[in-house]
Amino acid sequence: MATKATIFKADLQIADMDRQYYQDHALTIARHPSETDERMMVRILAFIYNASETLGFGKGLSSDDEPDLWQKDLTGAIERWIEIGQPDEKRLRKASGRSQQVVVYPYSGNSADMWWEQNRSALNKLDNLRVINIDSESSQALEKLARRTMQLQCTLQDDEMWITDGESTVQVTKTVLKGS
Repeated sequence: MATKATIFKADLQIADMDRQYYQDHALTIARHPSETDERMMVRILAFIYNASETLGFGKGLSSDDEPDLWQKDLTGAIERWIEIGQPDEKRLRKASGRSQQVVVYPYSGNSADMWWEQNRSALNKLDNLRVINIDSESSQALEKLARRTMQLQCTLQDDEMWITDGESTVQVTKTVLKGS
């Protein structure tokens, strides 16, 4: 019998001073059996960076046709396609044709750096692609905040992010590899 997804709940309070976005979100996250807490927390981080009323989680690891997160307009057209980790260049090319913007959040330090170096020339041809590398220390610190029920406060200011659960605070370090 297949192992089922584990359900996590996250109440997010987002104060994004760079975008003037101040909102609370109650998220239900299905963590695939093969997904780590670190990857799940990077999905939440991507949600925070792109937060909007129309942003939602896709089927992610359990689907080849859906991203980890996506934002659609009222007609169902995909405005933003968001991938976590180190997706295949072919997948990103296909997503680039289906969406106005594609954003990738690689993490995991050296393996993310190697992925970028191997795919940089092909990915630089995609005009609507952004690649934002999450520092491995940040993603590992976020992993420690993972709980089945989470209450997280997130502050973004001057392109810096802090996430706290009331006990621990993580400053997220990122590097924009492609896009602005």
